[in-house]
Amino acid sequence: MALDLHIHSTFSDGTLTPFQLVEMAKTKGLKAIALTDHDTTEGVAEAMSAGEHFEFEVLSGIEFGVIHKDTHFHLLGYGFDHSDSGLLATLGEIQANRQDRNLQMIKKLQGFGIAITFDEVAEKSQFGQTGRPHIAQVLVQKKLARSIDDAFARFLKRGAIAYVPRKVLGAKEAIDLIHGAGGIAVLAHPVTIATSIQNLVPLLNILVDAGLDGVEAYYPIHSSKHRKHICSLADRYGLVVTGGSDYHGDIRPGTTLAGGKNVYVPLEVLEQVKKRIDRARQLKNCAGGPSRQNNG
Repeated sequence: MALDLHIHSTFSDGTLTPFQLVEMAKTKGLKAIALTDHDTTEGVAEAMSAGEHFEFEVLSGIEFGVIHKDTHFHLLGYGFDHSDSGLLATLGEIQANRQDRNLQMIKKLQGFGIAITFDEVAEKSQFGQTGRPHIAQVLVQKKLARSIDDAFARFLKRGAIAYVPRKVLGAKEAIDLIHGAGGIAVLAHPVTIATSIQNLVPLLNILVDAGLDGVEAYYPIHSSKHRKHICSLADRYGLVVTGGSDYHGDIRPGTTLAGGKNVYVPLEVLEQVKKRIDRARQLKNCAGGPSRQNNG
C-alpha cells in the first residue's frame, strides 16, 4: 500500500472532483490521500465526505504559491482545520485578487487580437477557482496553442505577453497561516526550486527558522539521488518527509495517482506526518484557543 499527499481537483486546476479522486484512490488500493488544491480549501469538505463514504482516510490539504525575496516556490499545508476563520479570510483575499488578475490577462489577450472572453474561461473551471490553466485550455481549444504548456510559454508565464502578477503570500506568512489553523507546512517539490539540492540549504535555513515542518521528498521528477539528499536534509533539520503525484487528471496526459512507477510514497510517511500534525495541534492549543478536531 502507498499514499498520495499531493493531488488537485476541479476546485483548482484538476479535471476530477474530490469525490472522484477519493474513489480512484480507493480503487487503486492507496491507504490515504490529501487534496492540495491551489490557494483554496473549497474541495476539502467533499473529499472528507467521500472518505467517510468509502471508509478511506483523507487529510485536509492546500498548496500555496509563496515568495521569499525573489524566490517563488510552493508550500503544502496538511491537517489543518479547513473551516478556520483566519485561513478562510486570507484565502478570500487571494481569490478576489485572482479574479481581478484573470480579467487583466484576458484584456491583454484581447488587446493582441485574441478573441477570448471571461465566460469562456469560467466555463472551463465550472466551479471553484478560475486561473491561468483555464485560460490556457481556451487558447488550446481555439488552436492558438498546441498544449497547456505551450499556452503558458507563449502567453501566460512570467515574462510572456499576457502575464499579470498576482498576490503571493510571503513564506513565513503562509507558514504562520497554516500553523494558526492547526496544520503543518511542507516545502513542495524542492527540485523545481533548485536542481542542486545543496543550493536549497540557505532557503531551508530560513524556512526552518520560520517554522517549516517538512519537505516533499517523493515526487515524480525527483530521482532516487534527489530523494536521498532531501531525506538527508530532512534528518538534519528535524523535518518530516512527504510525497505525492501532483496529479491533475487528464489535463496532463500520461499521469496518474501515486503508487506506481511515477512515484511511490511509503506508508511510514503517513505515520510521521500525522505525528507532526498532532504536535502542531498541541502547540496551537498551548498558544491559546481550542483547535477543532475534525479529522482534518
